[in-house]
Amino acid sequence: MIHLIKDLFIEKLMLLGATEFWSHFITKMSLVLTALVVAYLIDRIVRYLLFSIFVRLVRKSKTDWDDLLVEHKVFYAIAHLIPVLFVFYIIPEILDQSFVWVDYLERLNKVVVIIVLAVLLFRFLNVVKTIVSRIDSFKDKPLDSYLQLVKIIISIILFLLILSILAKTSIGYFFGAFGAMTAVVILVFKDTLLGFIGSIQLSANDMIRVGDWISMEKFGADGDVIEINLTTVKVRNWDKTITTVPTYSLISDSFKNWRGMQETGSRRIARSIFINQSTIKFADQELIDRFKKIHLLHDYIVNKELEVKKYNEENKIDTAMVSNGRRITNIGTFRAYLVSYLKKHPKINQDLTVLVRQLDPTINGIPLQIYAFSKDIEWVNYEGIQSDIFDHILAVISQFELSLFQSPSGADFKKVLK
Repeated sequence: MIHLIKDLFIEKLMLLGATEFWSHFITKMSLVLTALVVAYLIDRIVRYLLFSIFVRLVRKSKTDWDDLLVEHKVFYAIAHLIPVLFVFYIIPEILDQSFVWVDYLERLNKVVVIIVLAVLLFRFLNVVKTIVSRIDSFKDKPLDSYLQLVKIIISIILFLLILSILAKTSIGYFFGAFGAMTAVVILVFKDTLLGFIGSIQLSANDMIRVGDWISMEKFGADGDVIEINLTTVKVRNWDKTITTVPTYSLISDSFKNWRGMQETGSRRIARSIFINQSTIKFADQELIDRFKKIHLLHDYIVNKELEVKKYNEENKIDTAMVSNGRRITNIGTFRAYLVSYLKKHPKINQDLTVLVRQLDPTINGIPLQIYAFSKDIEWVNYEGIQSDIFDHILAVISQFELSLFQSPSGADFKKVLK
């Protein structure tokens, strides 16, 4: 058909007085331009048909995977592929092998077809990734890392294929040359390769998932993991900034993952107050009687008095000297009070450790650590619970004739000078 049209045009031009060379040249160029216009019209028609008919059917369907084809513009790529294939097959028919540029045009056509197919394939892979990410067992896996690796491998293969087409050389030659450049490739793609290795180790060892709360001081990351890529992990910090952490750094450096806390539904409270050592003493009877009036301490004091008295009597200890035998102390009673207070607290998880302990003395006094777990892990609520507990501790400590250590301020020095 194309040959008949060419012969007809050439014959008409020669009858009009054109030379044989110009008749062939004008005919071929005219048909090429016509083919390009037709390809453009095919593109518009195919896009119209796809979006007016198929897209409507997609929107009416109950499944959502076909909606993803529209969302990721897979149909756009298909619409572009058809006119490209049309040009790919029609141009060689229009231009015979005697035309000087025909070989280059054929190669260019093949390259364009490969590029359009690559775009179509990449968009389809994005659809597959989105569908897989909705499966429960894959929601917390670094799918972006694997998708990027697949895209890189496909891109390298297609790039070598394009080179082989342009150079009219076997693709095996370029694969051989590519293999010989392994050292250079490793150097260029070092971060990508390390990131891929890191993402595999992170996934295999279940060290990090999308949605985990991680802390990594080195990179200033403290928040939720929102994306795991081939080379980076994106963390949305609590101040809403985004920190990107190299994937391999999560293997080579240390970081804190708070997932265990989130899974148990409890968040640890581990904070200390510093007791002034000079206020620690044995409790006299007057102070013990006051302790008995505290509801949380009454049973403890009664039992403790009996225990101390029994021990001293059994061991025939002379209690006239305060250093002899066992006695109740204000700091020991204070610790017992805090344990009782925490065990009665409605927002402390009683199934986990509840502990009040002394740490090693320091120049700032004796640290008294509160170690317990809040039932609420939300940051704002957790901080509120923790603050309420320490508000109470700071307010009640004077009842035990204890005081907190505090470095002297300017006002303290003024009082001394007066």
